[in-house]
Amino acid sequence: MAKDIGIENTAGAIKHQAVALRVSGDMAIFHNCQFDGYQDTLYVHAYRQFYRDCTITGTIDFIFGDASSVFQNCNMIVRKPMANQACMVTAQGRKDRRGVGAIVMQNCEIRAENEFISAQPAINAYLGRPWKEFSRTIIMQSLIDGFIDPQGWSVWAGDFALNTLFYAEYENRGIGANSNNRVNWRGYKKNIGQEVAAGFAPGVFILADEWVGLSGVPYESGLNTL
Repeated sequence: MAKDIGIENTAGAIKHQAVALRVSGDMAIFHNCQFDGYQDTLYVHAYRQFYRDCTITGTIDFIFGDASSVFQNCNMIVRKPMANQACMVTAQGRKDRRGVGAIVMQNCEIRAENEFISAQPAINAYLGRPWKEFSRTIIMQSLIDGFIDPQGWSVWAGDFALNTLFYAEYENRGIGANSNNRVNWRGYKKNIGQEVAAGFAPGVFILADEWVGLSGVPYESGLNTL
């Protein structure tokens, strides 16, 4: 478990891929940590991972990998990229239909830094794109600010993975959460419903009650309720 620490890759946007942290251990917990970078900031490589009250900053694919990862009450901050680049918050890398990996965001905030917002011409930004064929990302009960493109999600290359990925949203809020103009892909689910969403809450998806609950780190096992 890591708590109250910051990790930064100082290479800057010009150095392209520059990972700040790669996490490959099972039952990894990060509480009140900050990860700063540009492209590929946080590599959620494998196994079960839980992030609570953390901040992750970056530009392109800055949360990527195929761990069973849950981000709860976290801030994702999009930074200004190099010229002619678009920003992608996630690039999930599930290779197998039966794989257990996913990036799950619950009660998070997806925002942009002021330098990104004020840039001219405006910069495109998306919730994610499919790094691998069965890419799986779920954003639920989170705030999505208005800088996110109305389509929500972007392609990797042509029509790669658009029929096999699983991208879903549930009970999000904010201007960027408006799903009226979202992508029309077979693999995209505009609103997965409570029963499906509950399966991606920490208590079910990563069995958090068995290990996060023993750590002393605050967490919600299930969905938020009004």
